[in-house]
Amino acid sequence: MRITNNIILHNTSSNINGNKVNVDKLNQQMSSQKKIQRPSEDPVVAIRALRLRSNLSEIEQYYERNIPDAESWLEVTETALYNMKNILKDIRTQCEYGASGQLKTEDRETILNALEKLRAQVYAEGNADYAGRTVFTGYRTNKKLTFMGNEADTKYEITQKFTYSNLEEHRYYGNEVNVPQTENDILNNPIEDPTDAAFERIRLAYGEIDSLAGEVAGPPATVDIAYTDKTGAGKTVSATVYDTYEDWLAASGNGTYEIADGEAVVIRNSGEIIFSTSAAATIKNDEAQFEIEYTKTGFDKGEVRPEYYYDCKNVTDPAKPLEYRQFDDDGNRIYQDIEYVVAANQTLTVNTLAADVFDTSIGRDVDEMIDAVKRAKDANQKVDDIKKMMGMEEYASDECQAKLEDWLAAAQKEADYADDNLQKLYNTYIGNFDGYMEKVISAQTDVGSKGQSLDLTKNRMANQQTTMEGLMSQNEDRELSDIIIDYTSAFSAYQASLQAASKVNQVTLLSYL
Repeated sequence: MRITNNIILHNTSSNINGNKVNVDKLNQQMSSQKKIQRPSEDPVVAIRALRLRSNLSEIEQYYERNIPDAESWLEVTETALYNMKNILKDIRTQCEYGASGQLKTEDRETILNALEKLRAQVYAEGNADYAGRTVFTGYRTNKKLTFMGNEADTKYEITQKFTYSNLEEHRYYGNEVNVPQTENDILNNPIEDPTDAAFERIRLAYGEIDSLAGEVAGPPATVDIAYTDKTGAGKTVSATVYDTYEDWLAASGNGTYEIADGEAVVIRNSGEIIFSTSAAATIKNDEAQFEIEYTKTGFDKGEVRPEYYYDCKNVTDPAKPLEYRQFDDDGNRIYQDIEYVVAANQTLTVNTLAADVFDTSIGRDVDEMIDAVKRAKDANQKVDDIKKMMGMEEYASDECQAKLEDWLAAAQKEADYADDNLQKLYNTYIGNFDGYMEKVISAQTDVGSKGQSLDLTKNRMANQQTTMEGLMSQNEDRELSDIIIDYTSAFSAYQASLQAASKVNQVTLLSYL
């Protein structure tokens, strides 16, 4: 084969260009430390890089975003539960204090002040939020658990479910003594004879209700309270509806609270359904299941919103009612689980529902405890006031002193009732608050187990991220030392090709003439 100068020059130029390409490629690798700059250079590396980058991006989403977000949510929940447990513990301590039976005036004042402050905090922890999302309100994270202000016109239709096991004994006291202010009052005003009675009741979640479903206007109003017995048969208990205890006491007519045999009484102000002894016995024997529907207009700041606990309907605007469901048609609670995807095919429920922790009975119990302390405080103050009057000169006559003795006996009887009620009520509520704390502790345990599970997942994701980054680096990256060696070799070859070309270009046809 005849080799011409043109062929030599062409091959020389081609070789120089090839060496320049190698030098340029290695120069780019030295700058980027990547094996390839474009997919066409090595399609296998490019395809593998796409897959590895996609997997790494998914892992980073879990590890750097979802898991930290879930951790923060659980931390906020755990803090709120811890605070709630301490609040309940403090209330229980006041129960123990009040149940001692050896209280002085300053002791009652201390209990009252403590309970009033704790009452304001009872549901405040339920408004805890993370990044503007309330953690205890299910899907409605943009709403608070409680009413944030007094809402006098807000109206709800509420449905609550009860069973015979919700019956509890409660004591009712009447005929409070009105301390006389003048000698004429002492001598001529009638002296009330304080009375007491005990009945079993069902207490609604709210007081100051408007009416029960099916209530018939009076006076006094009446309603048939329906329930289902253990055989599934429907039965009713007839109830008389009163606005206040005072109305009930006045209707009884003999200075003591009374309920017709086999019937019940509803007190709108306190939100109670109170059963006669025989009616309560029948309800227990029937293993009754109740579904009580009632309306309430007006809610105070700090009261829990009913939509987080019960099937209800906001009918503030009758033309645009808002319905909320907490139970399905079979009576099972509808859980509003907020789930985070923390790994491939792995989700974690991070939220705790208010209904599982912040029982509506907590606030009702504290309100009754406060009322019991106030009654005991006021009753004992009446005794002190009458004793003080007995030592005053203006009431020193034998007639006044004899009459004041009667007043004192009545006031002491009221004080004894109030102190006895305080002691018994607080003894009962020690058990109640133990139950509330058990719910909170159970929720804390659940949050803790979720946190431990999340920690394991986080460690696994961290390891996977490290492994994936190593595989991606192995697929795409080159060691700088290797690139420098190859670059030095390629650059030497390029320089050699230039030198060789310079020699070739010096040879022409004239050299052979």
